[in-house]
Amino acid sequence: MRRFWLAAAIVTAAHAETHTLTLKQAIERALAQNPDIVMARLDEAKSNLGVKVAKDPFAPHMAAGSGLAYSNGFPLSIEGSAPAIFESKITEDLFNRSQSFAVRQARENAHGAGIATAQKRDEIVYRAAALYIDVDRAGRLAANAEKEVQSLTEVLTSHDALVQLGRELPVEKEEANLNFLRAQQRLLNLQSDREYGERSLAVTLGYGAGDSVQTAPEERTPPPIPDTEEAALKIALEGNNELKRLASSYQAKALEIGGDKAQRLPRVDLVAEYDLLATYSNYQEYFARFKRNNAEIGASIQIPLLAGPGAKAAIQQAENEQQHLRAEMDATRNRIMLDVHQSFVDVRKANIANQVAKAEVDLAHSRLSVLLAQMNEGRATLKQVEEARFAEDEKWSGFYDAQFSAEKARLNVLKQTGALAAALGLQ
Repeated sequence: MRRFWLAAAIVTAAHAETHTLTLKQAIERALAQNPDIVMARLDEAKSNLGVKVAKDPFAPHMAAGSGLAYSNGFPLSIEGSAPAIFESKITEDLFNRSQSFAVRQARENAHGAGIATAQKRDEIVYRAAALYIDVDRAGRLAANAEKEVQSLTEVLTSHDALVQLGRELPVEKEEANLNFLRAQQRLLNLQSDREYGERSLAVTLGYGAGDSVQTAPEERTPPPIPDTEEAALKIALEGNNELKRLASSYQAKALEIGGDKAQRLPRVDLVAEYDLLATYSNYQEYFARFKRNNAEIGASIQIPLLAGPGAKAAIQQAENEQQHLRAEMDATRNRIMLDVHQSFVDVRKANIANQVAKAEVDLAHSRLSVLLAQMNEGRATLKQVEEARFAEDEKWSGFYDAQFSAEKARLNVLKQTGALAAALGLQ
């Protein structure tokens, strides 16, 4: 058994693939192959078919068969019809107010399913974009961490040489070795995060769990966002698909209530029937006039007189559910307002952090340049230069981190307004 699982793991690893995609390519792939999107589209198709199911009673239904039977004495009925060689019946709802409400409710449910698909589409676009940015971030930070490890290796070598020459205490080498080990640990963590992110992105894009998606080198311009928080809030409240879906569910529930109340109204059905009777069924012995070919067409009228307590309970239950939807809509609207506000706060904080990180990079680079010039003049040591180079690499890591945080903050604003797909150039 252990050999079987080992072989299975080897086969899976052999078939694992690495895909290099741009951000736009990744999102387009997610919209086409993501399992959640596929399931949402299937639910939408099911809801559209539900409209046809609800309209079915208003279409003519025809059944043909036979009630062929031997009669001894008075001809009895078979399932409500006289024994016949051949019989055909057509039925159709002419007036059924309750079923009319059911048709309108099915249409509203189909409309809501379309909105739910659009909502899921927005979620997948944001999830794929955020994962892509995380993978890109982990990759750049890992590459920078490799430079830090290289710098600290040279620093450790320099300390080791100075200790052997007796120009430094061993504690200096121990501190350098500790910094080297910490850098190695950070590099390992970043490489692990990058691998997990690449696989998570692959699953989101519809690839297998053994596959991975790497980011393609590209210059990404920051997506435009509304100029003010008030403008973003207005767009979010008017175009948010979650609010639209809840409003559609509220309307569908109102139609359900109307259908429950309409059960007290009369119902009219079209009925048409043809029977071919047999002479051996003794009809001529019990009826004054006998005809083999018989037909009728008319209407079946049903007037509810006593609906029972279930109808009223169903109406009250639907009204309670409608109130629940109203409360959910209010809560969602408040949450959107808070999220839009916080998203703009995050954008402002990320922009400032980005400026600070860039200034720190420039300062670290200037210090390194000064030390390099001093080392050429014999006024600075290689240890000082390598430590300054390590400090510059650290600042670059912070700068990359700030850049990606700012990009994700802007994506979150666009997610709240429902304009993320359009901002990324998707149809």
